[in-house]
Amino acid sequence: MKLGLEVLLSNAKMLKSLKGKRVGLVCHPASVDENLQHSLDLLSKKIKLSCAFGPQHGVRGDKQDNMIESPNFMDPVHKIPVFSLYGEVRRPTAEMMSHFDVVLFDLQDLGCRIYTFITTLLYMMEECAKLGKTVIILDRPNPAGRPVEGFRMLPGWESFVGAAPIPMRHGLTVGELALYFADFYQLDLDLQIIKMKGYSPEKGPGYGWDLKRPWVNPSPNAASLNMARAYSGTVLIEGTTLSEARGTTRALEIIGASDIDFQEVLVRMKKKAPQWMKGVTLRECFFEPTFHKHVGKLCHGFQFHTDGISYKHEQFKPFRLTALMLKVIREMHPKYPIYRDFAYEYVKDRLAFDVINGGPALKDWIENPKATPKDLDAALVKDEKSWIKERKKYLLY
Repeated sequence: MKLGLEVLLSNAKMLKSLKGKRVGLVCHPASVDENLQHSLDLLSKKIKLSCAFGPQHGVRGDKQDNMIESPNFMDPVHKIPVFSLYGEVRRPTAEMMSHFDVVLFDLQDLGCRIYTFITTLLYMMEECAKLGKTVIILDRPNPAGRPVEGFRMLPGWESFVGAAPIPMRHGLTVGELALYFADFYQLDLDLQIIKMKGYSPEKGPGYGWDLKRPWVNPSPNAASLNMARAYSGTVLIEGTTLSEARGTTRALEIIGASDIDFQEVLVRMKKKAPQWMKGVTLRECFFEPTFHKHVGKLCHGFQFHTDGISYKHEQFKPFRLTALMLKVIREMHPKYPIYRDFAYEYVKDRLAFDVINGGPALKDWIENPKATPKDLDAALVKDEKSWIKERKKYLLY
């Protein structure tokens, strides 16, 4: 498999078309080739880079926790300005835009709607459309693959974790998403996609992720392919008082709490919706966060394992599993304070859990004692099928 970055670097005609132009680069720590060389270093040898942009967690990926802003700085090696798109602003300013004619977008995504890199993509596309600047996507794999799961975000729920009405697990690459954004928002934009070669998202065991390639964290807590696969479910826990295991070495692969019996939770989950337990192993475990929620307390929970022989790519339903867990906890503890009250990604007037979900439907299901797994499945399938149909025309592979 060849990444969009690698295709560009090996194509003299494409590189020549960038000669004489001021080129910006949106990148982060995972913007590397198969030899782990960074795109900033590789591209600067071939073309004139005039600036770089970093998304959430920064170009260097040094911001460990969520919602920690990054500053602008001057790159000490390449002597170009590096602008933060997760600092004083999240949308590139006119001054930032004045530094380039063409921008290359080379971010490794996780395939989940709330992962903010795709909102950064949309904002960059919108600003380039206004000013007649070119956007070139250096496409990369979606490590979560093609499966679709979750509610579509409702109109009016747009936020930095909700760029468009797509499901939580959308099943597109960044390049394909760019095509969708341009169409959905009717952007008059010079958009070019440098496709990957040999990308096979339906082929196991990697399902689009080449297992021979090293994994580089696109953000500090995205530590593995296993995390990327589970993320469309485990990210819901960010909006709760439970722990998504931040402050451990397996954040967003493990979920739990210091005051809940997760052995009982797992027993009830298997009894309530055994059909959703397929394709993955949920391993009961204990952990103690060194920071964040439940810090310093012994937590009981479980870890998602998509890294063993039990993994079935099409059967695995992380969104449904996490929803089921929360439903069981509500039944076990009717007065447990599940939902965390805080401003999530700059949204202050709505419950964080609903912002993450893209609407109130999931919380309503969890809180309705008469609602069944069959009810949730019917609502989700409706959204999932409509998206699968809509996304067809944007598929490049």
